[in-house]
Amino acid sequence: MMKDKDIDLVVIGSVALDSVKTPFGKSDYSLGGAASYACVAASMFSRPGMVGIVGSDFPKEHIDFFKTKGIDLEGLVNADGKTFHWGGYYEYDMNQAHTTNTELNVFADFKPHLTKNYKKTKFLFLANILPSLQLNALKQMDGSPFVAMDTMNLWIENNKEEVLENMKHIDLVLINDAEARQLCETPNLILAAKSILKLGPKAVIIKKGEHGAMLFTDGVYFSAPAYPLETVRDPTGAGDSFAGGIMGYLAKTKDTSIENIKRAIIYGSAIASFNAEGFGLQNLKKITIDDIEKRYKEFENLVDF
Repeated sequence: MMKDKDIDLVVIGSVALDSVKTPFGKSDYSLGGAASYACVAASMFSRPGMVGIVGSDFPKEHIDFFKTKGIDLEGLVNADGKTFHWGGYYEYDMNQAHTTNTELNVFADFKPHLTKNYKKTKFLFLANILPSLQLNALKQMDGSPFVAMDTMNLWIENNKEEVLENMKHIDLVLINDAEARQLCETPNLILAAKSILKLGPKAVIIKKGEHGAMLFTDGVYFSAPAYPLETVRDPTGAGDSFAGGIMGYLAKTKDTSIENIKRAIIYGSAIASFNAEGFGLQNLKKITIDDIEKRYKEFENLVDF
């Protein structure tokens, strides 16, 4: 039986209240944030610990939900003030989010603090936060954990040297296609991946939204399709769910071989596809490991020839 303090994976990132509108509906002040999506996805396989910050307005029902998923909240700070709020919308190009407002609130003063228990963890996911905070968290870890990081166009534009420096200390980089082109100043994703690998990561995963994902390592290329969805209601958090699923599976299996990372990508893709079929975390609250395994099998059929 898992002890209360047994943590398989630490996730560092934002916990937010999101207001999202798509052609298929809208939600106001619903649970969001990179750490929320990643931890819930990872919890399908392992026990994640969350490092983040929320305000005094953060609903207790969300805390209770995290606990029902087995997410450890030792690293979640509750501060006086309002929780980070993001507002945005999607048009029929569901790969492109349009931000209408960003209110950092208590997240503006976020400084990740890792407890003694968290520092010993063998797997770490640095979700999309300021690069200096990612590096600060990384330096707090004991030993040599397997580390994955995400980033975004804002950091690449304004903090490019810090992003590049962080990648020198990372095992797995997750980045979308537009960000890879921007970071490496090339339209060619293969050349972009090779440039990132030269910095030191063991592997690079380039996310392509509805077109799947590509894995690059030294001498290995793997392309995973996206699950064909008839209805995409809200893609918010799909990338974080994808990453959380990958890291949760790797932490469960304790196997970071390239072959196992390939399997993890398919599991992450399966979870992300469920995420996009509902608003916010609506679907991830309902699915089970059986649902994920079934969709994993369907992914296998997609590429069987």
